[in-house]
Amino acid sequence: MKSIREGQSSNVNDTCTDCGSFADIGAVIDEQDTVLEIALSGEGAQARAEQFITNAQDKFEGVTSNLSETEQGLLLSLTFAFSAEKMIFQLQNGL
Repeated sequence: MKSIREGQSSNVNDTCTDCGSFADIGAVIDEQDTVLEIALSGEGAQARAEQFITNAQDKFEGVTSNLSETEQGLLLSLTFAFSAEKMIFQLQNGL
């Protein structure tokens, strides 16, 4: 247990002596973390980007998007109103 405590971030308050799984939710969710960047490449990258945009805007109100070209392909930036929306979207879309 001592090595677990020594190896964790100072933002984590692990006080569970039985399982070592308690974490301060503020250490996991940052309220300012609202921008999701997705790098896409290969055939169908444009279509996948458009699908991500549609899915995000259908699910959450006020999502904005920016799609730019990079040397490797496309970079999609989705900006959510809340960090929880970003996390939910990532979980629902396997990101």
